[in-house]
Parts: sequence; structure tokens; C-alpha cells
Amino acid sequence: MSDTSLSDAVYGLPPAELADVPPGAVQVSPLVPGSARLEDCADLSLARVWMLAPPGTVERRFVLAQALRALRPGGDLLALAPKDRGGARLARELSDLGCGSAEEARRHHRICRVVRPEGALPLDAALSEGAPRHIDNLALCTQPGIFSWDRLDPGSALLLATLPALKGAGADLGCGLGILARAVLASPAVTALTLVDVDRRAVEMARRNVGDPRSSIRWADIRAADLGLTRLDFVVTNPPFHDGGTEDQKLGQVFIRRAAEALRPGGSLWLTANAHLPYERVLAEAFKAVTVKASAHGYKVFEARK
Repeated sequence: MSDTSLSDAVYGLPPAELADVPPGAVQVSPLVPGSARLEDCADLSLARVWMLAPPGTVERRFVLAQALRALRPGGDLLALAPKDRGGARLARELSDLGCGSAEEARRHHRICRVVRPEGALPLDAALSEGAPRHIDNLALCTQPGIFSWDRLDPGSALLLATLPALKGAGADLGCGLGILARAVLASPAVTALTLVDVDRRAVEMARRNVGDPRSSIRWADIRAADLGLTRLDFVVTNPPFHDGGTEDQKLGQVFIRRAAEALRPGGSLWLTANAHLPYERVLAEAFKAVTVKASAHGYKVFEARK
């Protein structure tokens, strides 16, 4: 573990009306490209941590334990979450980690304030459960918190079963663990593949899982970043449609538009999506030809040609 020197840290984007985060606090969320790693903060080094706790139980316990590991005795942790996305369990989880908390409810959130006690805390189990690991059923390196971290999701499975052998230069937008990328790179006609994901943990795992010299991997938010991808022959994607646990259909629409911007005339987008998501209109606006290539188990696969 390397030593990241800082005093105040913020994990995620706590609502400003609920958490008074100072401008100098260093961002440590893996979902904010360019942020520092909470895991790299030295033991007992931080004075204060503000945290919008993640909704997944194993991921949340891991992040809470990492914050408590890094806090110095007497240091302050403010952790909050919507009550239906882990907030109702925050106080109990902090207690399990050896810390009493002052809890309040505001604006549908539960807010817990902790002063880290002296001495060792029972953090090892939570740190181990949330750490990166190799998982046999995927034969991949993974970590809780990454999308579909412990199984092959049905949308990707349908795309893998439908995808032809591709050729030329392409991109995997929202690459996750690299499952689609490995299938794409099985074609010797593929000359280059750029993998992009907003989750640092996914990028780190994809680097382990995709060892092909034709691949390059970027930690970036497709909604904000100019990736400089142009005149690609193909794009594959299983775009997200949740943001912080809330369905957001605009996310997938952004992926479609970014793909269209990156493709050359005649290039193809291969997209898998939940069948209820209304992507047909934005696909028709951005591409000359759109075909449903497969539909099963509540998912569909589109091929869209530029």
C-alpha cells in the first residue's frame, strides 16, 4: 500500500445541503476519474472524511472500513446514504466496525457522525470481503462494487452469443471487467481496441484480465471526457442505465451518441440493452441503419451502422 499524503478526504459527492465538505478535501471515490485512492492513504493519517456511502453492502462495508483504517484517533467521519440505499444500515455497520455514531435523518438520508476511537478496530473481515480477488466462475480478477462483479450479466451474455468476429480498430465503452473486450480481441482481424470505464476498480481489473498488446485502457467518464476516438470501425457496449442506484435512461443515450461520434462512416455499433429501455429513437437519429440482431430473456442486441 502506497502512502497518499492528505488530511481531509471526501468519498463520492455528498449532497451539499447535508455535508459541509471543505474545498480542500481530496476526492477518493473510484467513480470520479483522476481521484486519489482511499486504499493508498496511510493508516491513521486522515483528520476528516466525508462519505456518500455506496449502496452495495459488501462495497459499503469495505469503504467504511478503509475510511476508519485511514482515520487517526480522534478523527471525524461523516457517512451518509439514502435510507433505502444503505442508509438504514449505516449505524449498525459502523457499530460492527467498532464505532458508535451519532445518527440523524434528513432529506430521506441517514447521516452518521463518528469520532474514531483509540486502538485497533475490527476491520479485517470487511477489508477482506471487499478487496480485489480472482473469481473462479468468471475466471477473472474482480472486486465488489464493479458492475456485475461476480457473474456474467444476461445482457453481456446475449451480446457475446450474437457478436460476429470484428475487424479493424474499435472501442469498448463501459468495459467493466473486460469480458466483452476479451471476446472482441479473439478475432485476429482486430487491430486495436480502446477500453473505457468510469470506475477505477473496473479499469484496474480490466488491465489484469485483458493482457493483449492491441488494447489500451482509459479511466474516464464518457459523459464528460473528450476521448479523442475518431474513425473507428466498431464500438461494442453494454451501457449503464443506473446512476447511484437510480435509473437514468440518459446514460445509455450518451453512450450511443459518443459511439456515433467515434465511428467512421460505415462503422458499426453493437449494443446490448434491457428490453424496456427506449433507445430506438436515439439510435435512429444517430445512425443510418439500425437492426435488432437478438432478443431474449428481457434483453435485446442492436447493430447500428453509421
